[in-house]
Amino acid sequence: MHYYAYELAHAVLSPMRFGVSGLRSALDWPFNPFAATPYGKHLSAACEVFENITRRYGKPAFGLKTTHVGGVEVSVREHVVASTPFCNLLHFEREENALTGRRYDPKVLIVAPMSGHYATLLRGTVQAMLPEHEVYITDWTDCRDIPLAMGRFDLDDFIDHLVSFLRVIGPDTHIMGVCQPAVPTLAAVAHMAATDDPCQPASMILMGGPIDTRRNPTAVNKLAEDRPIEWFEKNVISTVPFPHAGFMRPVYPGFMQLTGFMTMNLERHMNAHVDLFKNLVQGDCDSVKQHQTFYDEYLSVMDLTAEFYLQTVKTVFQDHALPQGTMMHRDMRVDCSEIRDTALMTIEGERDDITGIGQTQAAHDLCENIPDDMKLHYMQEGVGHYGVFNGTRWRTEIQPRIREFIRTVEYERGSTPTERTARRVHHPALAVSPV
Repeated sequence: MHYYAYELAHAVLSPMRFGVSGLRSALDWPFNPFAATPYGKHLSAACEVFENITRRYGKPAFGLKTTHVGGVEVSVREHVVASTPFCNLLHFEREENALTGRRYDPKVLIVAPMSGHYATLLRGTVQAMLPEHEVYITDWTDCRDIPLAMGRFDLDDFIDHLVSFLRVIGPDTHIMGVCQPAVPTLAAVAHMAATDDPCQPASMILMGGPIDTRRNPTAVNKLAEDRPIEWFEKNVISTVPFPHAGFMRPVYPGFMQLTGFMTMNLERHMNAHVDLFKNLVQGDCDSVKQHQTFYDEYLSVMDLTAEFYLQTVKTVFQDHALPQGTMMHRDMRVDCSEIRDTALMTIEGERDDITGIGQTQAAHDLCENIPDDMKLHYMQEGVGHYGVFNGTRWRTEIQPRIREFIRTVEYERGSTPTERTARRVHHPALAVSPV
C-alpha cells in the first residue's frame, strides 16, 4: 500500500504544483514591478523550493560528451555493448585522432550500486577515470519499468550479469565495485576463479562495500540485524501500481530507500533547503545551481526487485554469509580463497556512516591466496560514504591511487614471473598502504 499512497500523494499535489508554477512564472516576469520587491523575491523563492521538494525526478543523463586524453580534448560516445531487461552495459568510447593516436589503456568495468539510485550517481567516478581508461559501467534499469513477464531478478542474477559482462569485455579487465555491489563483485570474481574462467579480471577494486558488516556496524547494519526478514517483506515491499510497465511486480520502492537515507541526515537536508531559499532571495545563482545539480541526482531514484532486496538483506546483513563462508551462488559455494591471479584493492572513507571502517578491508582476509604484494588497502581521511567515489578527495587523492594500482597490475602482468619478482623490489606503487 506504500506505493499506492505515494502515487496518490503525487496526484493530490499535482494541481497545487501547477498553480505554484504559474505563480512563480508571473513573479519572474521581467515587466512585473512586484517581482523586484522583497516580498516578491521571498514568494518566488518559496514557490521554487516547493516545486523542487514535490516534483518527480526522472533518470538523469550522464552527459559526458568530452574528456582530455594526453592533454587533448576528445569526444566521448556513450553506447550500449550488451543488454538485458534489467541492465545495460555502457561503454564510454573515446574518439581517436591524429594527436592522441591509438591507445591501449586498461579496461575498467565500474559496477554501479543497485540500491535506489541510478548509475548516473557515479558520473564523477566515470569522469575521473575516462582520460586514462576504457570505461564501462553497469546501467541498471528501474524495475518499475520492467514488465512482470520478464521474470525475476535476485542476487544470483546480479552475479551472473557481472560474469557475463566481464566475458563481453574480455580478458585483462579491471573491475570496480562501488558500495553495495562490492559483495556480488567479490562473489563473481571468486566464481570465475573457481571455474578457471579465462576472463577473470586482472584486478578488483572494492570501494565502501559491506563485505563484513560485523565490523564497526553502522545504524544501517543494526537496523537490518534487529528485524527478521519477514518484517522487511511486510513493511517495505510493495507492488508497482498501474499504469507503469512493471504493474504488479513486487519491488522495494526507490522512494523508501531515499526516505531512509535522508532520515539519517535529516537536519543536513533541511538546512540545505533553507539555504536554497536564502540563496534564491539573494540571487546567488552559483549556490542555487550547485544545490540543484546535487539534488537533481540525489532525488532521482529507481525501484529494486523485491527478491534482490530481500536476498541481499538476508545474505549480506543478517547471515553474513560471505565472511562466514556459507554464501552460495546457484549450486556452488562462494569460496574467495579460490582467487589467486586477481589483484585486490579496497578503499574506505574515514567518516562513512553507511559502511563502517574495516567492513571493506575484510575482503583481504577472505582472499587468503592472493599474494600480499598484490593486495592494497587505502583509507581516505575526511570523507564520508559519498566522498569515496565523488568529489574533490576522490579526484585528487583516491582516483590517482587507483590509477597507479591498475597501471602496476598491468605492468606486472606484462612481465615474466622472474621479471615480476625483480621489479617488485624497485616499484613502490603496491606499498602505498599495505594490509
